[in-house]
Amino acid sequence: MNQSKTKLVIFSGAGMSAESGINTFRDSDGLWENHRIEDVATPEAWRNNPVLVQRFYNERRKKILASEPNAAHLAIAALEQHFDVHVITQNIDDLHERAGSKKVLHLHGNIRLAKTSGPDAHFTDKFYTIEGTELDISRDFCDAGYPLRPHVVWFGESVPAFEEAEVICQQAEIFVVIGTSLAVYPVAGLVHSISPSCDAYYIDPKADLGRVPQHYTCISKSATEGMQDLAKLLSSVQPN
Repeated sequence: MNQSKTKLVIFSGAGMSAESGINTFRDSDGLWENHRIEDVATPEAWRNNPVLVQRFYNERRKKILASEPNAAHLAIAALEQHFDVHVITQNIDDLHERAGSKKVLHLHGNIRLAKTSGPDAHFTDKFYTIEGTELDISRDFCDAGYPLRPHVVWFGESVPAFEEAEVICQQAEIFVVIGTSLAVYPVAGLVHSISPSCDAYYIDPKADLGRVPQHYTCISKSATEGMQDLAKLLSSVQPN
């Protein structure tokens, strides 16, 4: 009888995709792709100027589709040979899936999908696959007749997948935080959800124990370099 695989949970952030050429969420000047967050990433922005918001995410989608998974994405997918790997990501790109990861939970949505902009938009479980890069506010509608909006959790909205993510983290035997500054809540709180017996690692150029609990092993490197180090550390717990 085959023994069940060790459950390894990856919690990834913007630094995970930076090496694929996708800009991190917010620049040092507080702007996202030269736009104020309040103008493109809030429910109020959609109500005030949905055309601008739609155009902004169409450009983001175009850039993501032109990008490729990097070595760190591929290394995470390769871990499925030895572990039961679950990816929880703050990123709205689909690079984990394109790298081959099979179990991916998007905390902040997936830009390749759309959903209704109607009254129940935030808690809907019906999503529409976007063909190509464009959503057109004058042409693309949900079944109820509302314009489709990107499947993205905006500032001021709750995170519908958070409770599911907490359960996954609580079950982790190995937990890896990678490419996130842990500045966005409530999702940053997931680092406290693991069990005391869980082996925990934090990979980020600015990784330190001021951001995570004391039992974490910090690897202060980029996603790609950090995954190389992690692979060596995990080799001792991989089955033959």
